Amino acid sequence: MPMKALLLWPSMPNSFWSYRETLALAGLRSTNPPLGLITVAALLPADWQIRFADRNIRAESEADWQWCDLVLISAMIVQQEDFACLIEKGVALGKKVAVGGPFATSVPEFALKAGAHYLILDEGECTVPLFLEALARGEERGIFRATSKPDVTQTPPPRFDLLDLDAYMAITVQFSRGCPFQCEFCDIINLFGRKPRTKSPEQMLAELEMLYRMGWNRYVFLVDDNFIGNTRNAKIFLRALIPWMEERHYPFILLTEASLNLAEDMELVELMVKAGFTTVFMGIETPDTDSLFGIHKLQNTRHPLVESCHRITAAGLQIMAGFIMGFDGEKAGAGERIRAFIEQTNIPQCQFSLLQALQNTALWQRLEGEHRLVDGLGTFHQGALMNFVPTRPVEQIVEEYIAAFWQIYDPPAYLRRTFQHFLLMNGWRGKSRRPTGRAEWRLFFALLWRQGVMRSTRWRFWWQLLVIAARKPRLLFDYLIALGAGEHFFSYRHQVRAQLRAQLEEVRRSKQMAGVSA
Repeated sequence: MPMKALLLWPSMPNSFWSYRETLALAGLRSTNPPLGLITVAALLPADWQIRFADRNIRAESEADWQWCDLVLISAMIVQQEDFACLIEKGVALGKKVAVGGPFATSVPEFALKAGAHYLILDEGECTVPLFLEALARGEERGIFRATSKPDVTQTPPPRFDLLDLDAYMAITVQFSRGCPFQCEFCDIINLFGRKPRTKSPEQMLAELEMLYRMGWNRYVFLVDDNFIGNTRNAKIFLRALIPWMEERHYPFILLTEASLNLAEDMELVELMVKAGFTTVFMGIETPDTDSLFGIHKLQNTRHPLVESCHRITAAGLQIMAGFIMGFDGEKAGAGERIRAFIEQTNIPQCQFSLLQALQNTALWQRLEGEHRLVDGLGTFHQGALMNFVPTRPVEQIVEEYIAAFWQIYDPPAYLRRTFQHFLLMNGWRGKSRRPTGRAEWRLFFALLWRQGVMRSTRWRFWWQLLVIAARKPRLLFDYLIALGAGEHFFSYRHQVRAQLRAQLEEVRRSKQMAGVSA
């Protein structure tokens, strides 16, 4: 029997990836849509009626709740609060509630406690059919798990038609799943395995063609766990992508995630640049080699980190990087060492977090065995304390972290790094039609006013802008976008400091109370 399904994506709290202030200046609502949920939509029966609501864009209506027979909700761990509220509302309204996605897969007991009827876990290509079969049999509840990894060459194109494209900064697609490495704190290998599986070049080009025909012309984010996990297939795809992009005059700005060993294969870097990739996110984590060995991130120990970063940037890719504090055995001053490394490499945007033990990771299992976990689920929210007992005083770690985070996103420091980073970029850059719609012009005018007039950065802003325009004219658009991203971090650092200081005060009060009780 055809169903009426309401697909919901919960609200995101402010974080590194939310770009809340930057989006507001541009008149956009969200960084990117939920690729997993719109892929699940493509796996549902063709005769089902579907309504989709990304609650970061606009909330579903009460009429939507009354209309539907079934509610499907996906979420990441950072969305857990709204995720629980949506499950509870659906149950209270008498709707059947099915959930899936990375959070439900890692912590199924959370969704069960909230009242979800169906848990569609692991990868949807395997478990959505099991759910549909159970639904056809009239089963009222069920937990559906995969016994193998799906062949992603059979994955249907996502339902991009469900999206309000004008609301997003980027649209997401995926080439591969899985990562060959085994970093102790990472849950990717638990979710998707260590053997990267890739779509075919034909699949990828078909998805990009859909977006092209829909008129999309901003960022396309390949949200792979590690785009270069399968180097051979990545190169095959890139060689097919290059002529497609050239024929259409590079209609998209491409970005992705990759491991730092990308610097060991300059042919791969050059193919990425020639295909239209402009930015790559990399997990550097820390410049402390002992910590890298401790978390089994050996791929970051084979060559000097600064040299690897400079090679990638010089070849034409802007680096975004992830850094973490709180590893076992970490020595005092780690925050300052990370800050100094960021200044040395001139990386503008850095996802800098305190370490969290995510459920079912190797780190979680080790800390659980050592009885060092504390109440609460880990999250990548920058304003959250660690959910375990570290090997040095938590107050020391957090104060170092607050100081480093504050300095990294001090406006003059950010402008200086961004300028130096773009000056270092000497790689090939194809002639492309950069988007210059209403959102881009709004952001650029806001930049001129904020950074070029209101702030003390005004003189630095104008002379750097003139130098980039003269020496790197093809990078000018990307340079201005990078400066625009800084507006989010200039604001967000205040929130991070306030949140962590409040939590530290709670820790101190708890210790005082424990001392009084003793």
